[in-house]
Amino acid sequence: MANVRLPDDFFFGAALSGPQTEGMWKAYGKLENLWDLWSGENLGAFYNRVGSYGGNDMGARYAEDFRIFHELGLSSCRTSIQWSRLMDADGHLNREGADFYHKLLAAAREAGVEVFVNLYHFDMPAYLFRRGGWDNREVVEAYVSYARAAFTEFGQEVEHWFTFNEPIVEPEQRYEHGNWYPFHHDFAQARRVQYGISLAHALAVGAFRELQAAGTVRPDAKIGLINCFTPPYTRENPTPADLEAVRMTDGLGNRWWLDLVTKGSLPTDVLDTLAEHGVHLPVRAGDDAILAQGVVDWLGFNYYHPARVQAPKQTVDEWGNPVFSEEYVWPDAVMNKSRGWEIYPQGIYDFAMTMTHDYPDLDWFVSENGIGIEEHHAARTADGRIDDVAYRVPFVADHLRWIARAIDEGARCKGYHYWGVIDCWSWNNAFKNRYGFVEVDLQDNYCRRLKASAEWLRNVAVTHVIED
Repeated sequence: MANVRLPDDFFFGAALSGPQTEGMWKAYGKLENLWDLWSGENLGAFYNRVGSYGGNDMGARYAEDFRIFHELGLSSCRTSIQWSRLMDADGHLNREGADFYHKLLAAAREAGVEVFVNLYHFDMPAYLFRRGGWDNREVVEAYVSYARAAFTEFGQEVEHWFTFNEPIVEPEQRYEHGNWYPFHHDFAQARRVQYGISLAHALAVGAFRELQAAGTVRPDAKIGLINCFTPPYTRENPTPADLEAVRMTDGLGNRWWLDLVTKGSLPTDVLDTLAEHGVHLPVRAGDDAILAQGVVDWLGFNYYHPARVQAPKQTVDEWGNPVFSEEYVWPDAVMNKSRGWEIYPQGIYDFAMTMTHDYPDLDWFVSENGIGIEEHHAARTADGRIDDVAYRVPFVADHLRWIARAIDEGARCKGYHYWGVIDCWSWNNAFKNRYGFVEVDLQDNYCRRLKASAEWLRNVAVTHVIED
């Protein structure tokens, strides 16, 4: 196989988030967020009892981390402002928090790294969650006030903005599957929450456009949304019921957001099917005009695994919720056993082709992709480094090859951000699975050490060549 080269203007960077890296959970006037709330109520729910408090210490080390990104040849990174750090409990700007983020952005500029800013990464202030969260229109309005404050405060510093990271995850994890606090199993509530997030996104984009027109936001700034799109597949020789499972899986997790950010509306076929099963969204007069504001400048695509589904054996689950699909176990699947996710690099190409055919005018980039491995310290060599080359390099290389092929065939993919270039805290899995090209040593005060794969990343980021 010949070497593959990505375009010269294709960018490489790092993906991260505020709540998973910053730590300092009470510093700079930060309020309690949902992860702090869960950590405080049940620390035992977190791997090795490592709750939300520490992150990976980036809040104290951001200048060092930006230098590491630059030295690895990365020109950008995407992180998030924490709503609970930027705003106070009365919904006003918290000056201490704002100053922290100004310093962080300045350190990135000094290191030669552009920061893409995301406004929400599953970290709602706890007092707003107690008021109903995304199921309450007042909380939606509070988010828009927060977004306006961020655009106003940092509008001349930040070029690339995103309203949400993975807006499908909270409806699923918190309200449908019951994996995250508050552990609900209510499909209808999950869809109401999904709708509330959709409105919040659209209103924030509208505020961005207004403030940009007024000169508060720089004229070259762009706004987008990031989601974990999962290309759907089913078994060979599918039945009509299998194809129906694909349609609804794709509709709820992918097309819902793609239609919102390209058409300013939600997919009618999905809403009709929900209504047929007694699931109705809390639509109000004027909502169509709100959603119409949600069209973005570009899109972030987080990709870890495909969705393999088939017709469900039952149409209602044990909690009385409608069931539209169940997992199909593909016999040829290659698995990351640490995470329980299928490794399928071609999925990134298949999504790219969907974008090219169905949403041809929208630029996008791979905003997260990565592999997390448990017990990574078992591969520590005599010189103290983690030798992760055997699994991390082929994982990333294979995905990049499929991206290059997609670009050659017309995909408007502009760049690639690797998730967790530096190991970070990952929700209730804490530091169980390590994603980084750079180790965070929890036994040595969060010390950063390059893993064996880091030199490979540097070479690819600088040369844009993926060698055979």
